[in-house]
Amino acid sequence: MKRSRFSEERIIGVLREQEAGGKTAGICRRHGIGTATFHAWTAKFGGMEVSEAKRLKALEDENAKLKRLLADAILDASVLKDLLAEKW
Repeated sequence: MKRSRFSEERIIGVLREQEAGGKTAGICRRHGIGTATFHAWTAKFGGMEVSEAKRLKALEDENAKLKRLLADAILDASVLKDLLAEKW
């Protein structure tokens, strides 16, 4: 998975600049991001504190790990079913 150039702290800082009254186009130009990226950040991190954003990131990582574990377990179960079906 691609890693972001921006940390949660920096993203929330950029969003706070806009909340303080800055123009979105100027903020995007200054930080080198596109307006689509800015609006995606607003949708994801809007109204959050830094600690909440870090917790969200940790939960997303844990969720991805659990999904991988579930996929592996399902794959193992299907392989076992196939082997048992061939034997009987």
